Amino acid sequence: MGKDKLRRFAEITAFENVIELEDGKVLKGQWAEHHFKNNNPLILELGCGKGEYTVNLARLYPEINFIGIDYKGNRIWRGAKTAIEEDISNVAFLRIQIENLLDYFSENEVAEIWITFPDPQPQISREKKRLTSGRFLDMYRIVLQKGGPVHLKTDSDLLYIFTVSKIKELGMNTLINTDDLYKSPFADHILSIKTYYEKKYLANDKNINYLKFSFE
Repeated sequence: MGKDKLRRFAEITAFENVIELEDGKVLKGQWAEHHFKNNNPLILELGCGKGEYTVNLARLYPEINFIGIDYKGNRIWRGAKTAIEEDISNVAFLRIQIENLLDYFSENEVAEIWITFPDPQPQISREKKRLTSGRFLDMYRIVLQKGGPVHLKTDSDLLYIFTVSKIKELGMNTLINTDDLYKSPFADHILSIKTYYEKKYLANDKNINYLKFSFE
């Protein structure tokens, strides 16, 4: 591991807005009250990377709590540090494997879920690791409040088509569906938030797929 990564790992252990592994389990069902000290709605970003979406959403909506989730601490460091520097108190980062989500969040605890540019896991043998595969969708169904939406932004046409198929297969509700977000009428100030990687995709003329769906 490079010196920069080691430094970032060391730093995040002291960040009050970063919760790691076992430390997060005691907050299950109590994130708003015990961590954020309020009763505001809770929104998750899964596979948040550097936390650009999480932080930008938190800036826009100070009356909502946001948690960015990723396992790689050196990525989380950037978003967490930005939030500290700008005194954004309604954002936190949780360093866990997303497959363990139910160990950290209770039934109906979450208002919305964002999945922004996840690894599409293109190999058929890794289909179950896609963040919109059946086993992950089952988890989201449990933690989401009734009618709570899931948002997917992805440059991967494969993941987009796979997710559209899953939504139909499982009888879920499609709320918004576009295979070219920035040529659609849906690109509002929220969906126009761009991560570092999204900017690179757009510079190469890559279309951005967007889905919004719910279980109810």
